[in-house]
Amino acid sequence: MNTTTLDIGKSGWRLRVGLADALTSLVLIAGAAYALNRYGASMDVYETWILIGAVPSLIGLVWLWPTLRGLSLGVGAVTLLAIHLYGQNTDAFGADLAAADKVFLLKYFLSSQSAILWMSLLFFMSTVFYWIGLLAGNTVGSAGGAGVLGAGTGSMAAGMNTGFRLGSRLAWAAVFMALVGTLVRWFESHQIAPDIGHIPVSNLYEVFVLFCWMTALFYLYYEQQYRTAAMGPFVMLVVSAAVGFLLWYTVVKGAHQIQPLVPALQSWWMKLHVPANFVGYGTFALAAMVAFAYLIKQQAAETRWWKLAPLWLLGVVLCFEPLVFRKGAEHSSSYWVVYFGVSALIVAGILSLRGRIGPRLPAFEVLDDVMYKSIAVGFAFFTIATILGAFWAAEAWGGYWSWDPKETWALIVWLNYAAWLHMRLMKGLRGAVSAWWALVGLAVTSFAFLGVNMFLSGLHSYGEL
Repeated sequence: MNTTTLDIGKSGWRLRVGLADALTSLVLIAGAAYALNRYGASMDVYETWILIGAVPSLIGLVWLWPTLRGLSLGVGAVTLLAIHLYGQNTDAFGADLAAADKVFLLKYFLSSQSAILWMSLLFFMSTVFYWIGLLAGNTVGSAGGAGVLGAGTGSMAAGMNTGFRLGSRLAWAAVFMALVGTLVRWFESHQIAPDIGHIPVSNLYEVFVLFCWMTALFYLYYEQQYRTAAMGPFVMLVVSAAVGFLLWYTVVKGAHQIQPLVPALQSWWMKLHVPANFVGYGTFALAAMVAFAYLIKQQAAETRWWKLAPLWLLGVVLCFEPLVFRKGAEHSSSYWVVYFGVSALIVAGILSLRGRIGPRLPAFEVLDDVMYKSIAVGFAFFTIATILGAFWAAEAWGGYWSWDPKETWALIVWLNYAAWLHMRLMKGLRGAVSAWWALVGLAVTSFAFLGVNMFLSGLHSYGEL
């Protein structure tokens, strides 16, 4: 296949643009043109420009990470199949949503709820197989420290054991189903009524789906970049934890039902602010789990229990956190007791097996580098999201900043990671201190994300559990 190689900057970073990339770009442009022609009448000017701007962004991502080529084309094709199965009329609206319970593929695979349930199952299975892979054997160069810093992308399947290989493929499949479910849900919302349709990032159910696939996708990028799957078992734990919340929220709250937007969310700022926010949340969570792996590797040979006490304590705190979700849902308390019990057993098992797990994890330099890059990316997007949120607040409430609890805790999260990056770049922060800081940051971020919604009232009260 003919390719054109572009050298970008002094680092020698090479961008290879081949025939497949060019064809993919044409397909994406054609798809956007079709969407504008078919649904343009129901889109406002902001939505139109967001769609137009998304095309070059996705093309750039596909060129830089060719793995996304098959993912994006596959998701697009399957989503169009689902739309076709709904039997949409020639108008922009009018699909038969009852087909979700009648048509086999929709009922069991491609309706939004079915696809998201498949996502949940696949993420759970991926987590299990990643741990089987870690406990059963080594990955590429993992003995004594997996991976080569800055190894670059490339095929690593040949050097992965079966557990890692299945874990990685199931994670990709879960991301695929999550994206299909998200896009089909977007379509379904528009079919209910013209004034109900909205991008599915408007409630906790939808943003937890966003968190799951975005965190997993960032991890899968680093898995290819560093040619090691040994971080997967830890990262997929936080994704599975989010899936556990999502399933509870679906059953107890019926949150999978598509609802009209409340007035405060009827703004085009939401379409930008929320996704940018969850790039931050996802990468911060990823960094925290990599930090946990770093500390496990560091303490692999430690036998003094008091040296391990901080890890035990933080693990218990993070496991105990889900029990607060019982508020207002006493009849589901048994679910969260089991959730806490399973989580605590997992943390205890990891700490107990640290001597076996530690040597099989990537080198400290790799873990530290992934931690840094994840926080740097998350901080950039979280900063953008905070600025966009200020503009949204000015439009909705008449002021850019009001010290609302959600805004205050968002500022705390921002300051926490700003300080982390400052200490790293200016003072050379590395090692256990940076790992502990990143791991504690997960607790801070979790409270900003969920705790504020549950325990503090304010202008963001529409986000209460």
